[in-house]
Amino acid sequence: MNSETPKLQRRLKNRHIQMIAMGGAIGTGLFLGSAHIIQSAGPSIILGYMIGGLIAFLIMRQLGEMIVHEPVTGSFSYFAFKYWGRFSGFLTGWNYWVLYILVVMTELTAIGKYVNYWWPHIPAWVSVLVFFVVVTFANLANVKLYAESEFWLSMIKVLAIVAMIIFGIYLLMTADVGSTASISNLWTHGGFFPHGFEGLFYMLAFMMFAFGGIELISMAAAETENPDQNIPKAVNQTVIRVFLFYICSLAILLSLVPWNQLDLGGLDKSPFVLIFKQMGIEWAAHLLNFIILTASVSVCNSGMYANSRMLLGLAEQGNAPQIFKRVTQQGIPVPAVLFSALLIFGCVLLNYFVPEKALSYLIYIVVAAAVLNWMMISLIHLKFRKAMKQQGIQTKFPALFAPFTNYLVLAFMLMILYIMWSQGFMLSVLMLPVWILLLFGIFKILQARKA
Repeated sequence: MNSETPKLQRRLKNRHIQMIAMGGAIGTGLFLGSAHIIQSAGPSIILGYMIGGLIAFLIMRQLGEMIVHEPVTGSFSYFAFKYWGRFSGFLTGWNYWVLYILVVMTELTAIGKYVNYWWPHIPAWVSVLVFFVVVTFANLANVKLYAESEFWLSMIKVLAIVAMIIFGIYLLMTADVGSTASISNLWTHGGFFPHGFEGLFYMLAFMMFAFGGIELISMAAAETENPDQNIPKAVNQTVIRVFLFYICSLAILLSLVPWNQLDLGGLDKSPFVLIFKQMGIEWAAHLLNFIILTASVSVCNSGMYANSRMLLGLAEQGNAPQIFKRVTQQGIPVPAVLFSALLIFGCVLLNYFVPEKALSYLIYIVVAAAVLNWMMISLIHLKFRKAMKQQGIQTKFPALFAPFTNYLVLAFMLMILYIMWSQGFMLSVLMLPVWILLLFGIFKILQARKA
């Protein structure tokens, strides 16, 4: 009889972790959230995503250096714990766990909007409940089965975005003289900055929401085959692809129909679907809505995966109840999955009681938690580099231009908090120090009980 405690299994290949990360990053932020940004920033949304993509890339290279050096469960929470102290690991891990509870809730809420495009009579909470059950069962399956399902879910949306870009280029090249389709739409209707640079600047906080999820690579590190080779590839390729998908798809779509002629109707409409619908290409609008729905299911799948692995990592540090250390013979942390699912179920209730405001509430709370998460990654990386320098260790996948880029990321995140504060989301910003103090209080109580 094998008495060894079951552990996570290194069964994920390079293609799996790339798609897991892309699955987390290409979802509501691009397909649904961009509607609000287009109204405020116009074509300059393209520049905004370039800026956001650059910051995301710098953060990923900082994280990548650490996870290639030690591909462990719990990722940056583990590094915070090891190189900065027990509370840092506690704060980072629980913040990330809560962040992804909110991310999955956001995506489930968006799914209700996509289903309503076809069947407006179906209450949003019903759609949310159905997909919540599907995603939970997928995460209780064998990790290889989860990875394969996520690979194909992500592949569908990646191929769809590529096909959409190619189809958009075709429409631009074959447009009639009287057609609205023209690349000049990017600068002729009020200019590239129709509401001035301010219109773009104050949307940067919202744009950063779109890049949340690329750090999912780090959650899969402990289950990745040949992490020394596969993680650097995944970090570089994923960020570049996500970057190109956002820039190219939005540039093409905003060339097809002038931004100021789009009837976006707020947060609950996808500009991608509406553009094709407005051009009279109904079949493309329906197909795209299906693709977007698939994209959000993919993010939910990846998000619940990240949640369970972070909870497992916290338990291994002694920063979460020990029941969450339990892993089945198939490598599934079942208690961690079920507890995460229990909290995510709150999304069903949110959509039942306040369906019209659920998405906007969630997105800004997510951005605040994500800002803390990204700031912690850069700060932890500074501590990590200091430890490596003291030990005389040369890492295999060094971050770009550190420590300068660490300070650049931190300054950018402080700017995002300023934007949120000035745009009427003071509560989200004020909640950050309250949240940190709350976690510190819980941490101290737990430490006192252990003593």
